[in-house]
Amino acid sequence: MTDCILTRHSTREFKENSLTEAEISQLIAAFQAAPCGMNQTDVMQGIVIKDKKITNEIDSITSNSCYHAPVLFLINTKTTSEFGVRDASVAAENIMIEANSLNIGSVYILSAAQRINQSKQLREELKISKDFKCQVVVCLGYSAEDKEVPTKRNRYQVKVF
Repeated sequence: MTDCILTRHSTREFKENSLTEAEISQLIAAFQAAPCGMNQTDVMQGIVIKDKKITNEIDSITSNSCYHAPVLFLINTKTTSEFGVRDASVAAENIMIEANSLNIGSVYILSAAQRINQSKQLREELKISKDFKCQVVVCLGYSAEDKEVPTKRNRYQVKVF
């Protein structure tokens, strides 16, 4: 598991082919396993989009911030949730680490979530109720990039007492 954490990196160039149903099921299982504040499991929902028409529509309204990824995993939380943003971020990390274990590329996009929230038509199409807000979009697909995994040691300051 540590290797999946240390080698995970953002992918911004994806191959066109979509993920398998088995891979999507594993990513959903990783989402379902995410911890949440005060065990409030009713405040978060996921939407997996693999329909090319909808992913293209999202790319269009977000100025291609989803990098034409073949699968988008939207993480929504109730607007009244005190921990919504944090819960969504933890769930996104679970999804991205699981994706890395499956050799699937991913990237965490906040701006796409903001644009989705501003689009009444898209919210209706995706059946996002008024009491929920998209917090993050995880873009997923097979990487078309050929780059070295950057080292993640000593990136942040850590104090130990």
